[in-house]
Amino acid sequence: MKKELVVKDNALINASYNLDLVEQRLILLAIVEARESGKGINANDPLAIHAESYMNQFSVHRNASYKALKIACDNLFARQFSYQELNERGNIENIKSRWVSEIRYIENEAIVKIIFAPAIIPLITRLEKHFTSYELKQVSHLKSPYAVRLYEILIAWRSTGKTPIINIADFRQRIGVLNTEYKLVADFKKRVLEPAIKQVSEYTDIKATYQQHKTGRTISGFSFKFKQKPQLEIEKSVNPKRDPNTPDFFIEMTDAQRYLFANKLSEIPEMSQYSEGAESYSQFSARIADMLLQPEKFRAFYPYLKRIGFQSN
Repeated sequence: MKKELVVKDNALINASYNLDLVEQRLILLAIVEARESGKGINANDPLAIHAESYMNQFSVHRNASYKALKIACDNLFARQFSYQELNERGNIENIKSRWVSEIRYIENEAIVKIIFAPAIIPLITRLEKHFTSYELKQVSHLKSPYAVRLYEILIAWRSTGKTPIINIADFRQRIGVLNTEYKLVADFKKRVLEPAIKQVSEYTDIKATYQQHKTGRTISGFSFKFKQKPQLEIEKSVNPKRDPNTPDFFIEMTDAQRYLFANKLSEIPEMSQYSEGAESYSQFSARIADMLLQPEKFRAFYPYLKRIGFQSN
């Protein structure tokens, strides 16, 4: 199954900006479109995002998908983001830029088109020393823009599984909370941080916790720890309503599982339709083990696997 990969330079991951959920999804779909089509991102050619893609990726009705994308384009056109770079003298330059320089709608085709602003293009496209990558499906079920931002911030530290202490003011900016919102730390934790932690842990491939740090009696920052979920738990998390009859249903089995259940499957009468010639049970079993690596065969065998004791959770 094709994996839809999103890659962002960490300068963008760490940028201070405030986007709502649909705006973030629009940008992610545009990045995926650029990579999957091989078209790339430049300051001249628009990237097309189809309402159908949004509908399929985020489980939204088609009409609602186009309406949401159109509104997101309008809002994104006015948005700004900020980030920092070191100049040739070793000094920090504080930079502000818009996200997009042009937007277009095609009502009859349910398509929106965007052209990213020049400043953001190298941040998205260059794959140099430090970058963060993840499959789009990891954030497809997140319902909060804060959860999407938190996931991106955390996986930039995937190699260590923990972050340094992030100053609370800096963290508020990076996760997209305005200065006028949730001024009390208790409100910020209740309305932003804790729901985001819960969603990330429930719907993505990692489980996260946080720790608050104080200066004197005042909370001054947060640090985070997270760990990778086992594969079967990831399957359940990123597609919690998965139907075995859907085209993308597949559970990767260990070699030991494949050969164990292939041996059992070879003895089921209904499996005889897959046998070839006068092969022995051991030969048939070995071939079934190979077929279990194929998603379409796995889906076909799944009812029999359940009958002989295979559990998907």
